[in-house]
Amino acid sequence: MNLALWIVAGLLAVVMLVGGITKLFVPKEKLAATSNGGWTGDFGVGFVKTLGAVEVLAAVGITLPAAVDIAPVMVPVTAVCWVLLMIGAMITHLRRGERTAVVANLLYLAMAAFVAWGRFGPESFGA
Repeated sequence: MNLALWIVAGLLAVVMLVGGITKLFVPKEKLAATSNGGWTGDFGVGFVKTLGAVEVLAAVGITLPAAVDIAPVMVPVTAVCWVLLMIGAMITHLRRGERTAVVANLLYLAMAAFVAWGRFGPESFGA
């Protein structure tokens, strides 16, 4: 179970890091032109960049605290925050009719919920 939680957290970290870096460094106009990127047109550049920074921080928060054994409780806390972020992303994509993005967000939500459940419960780092 511990290995599965590490693998899922690692996969989520990659998704978070790639998404965050993309939002931070790719111009908003280019993001809007990609598939499922039209949502960026509904928001300002500052919001998109802030969201990118939050995603990069989430990538750090879902792995690093446990890896260095400093405040490992931040792993499940980050996972819960990611669940909330994915709910917001799903609402945004549903409003725009971007169903494939909703499916991806639902998968990421499920992965984060698994990490939160596992790290708050049976495989907590304090045990």
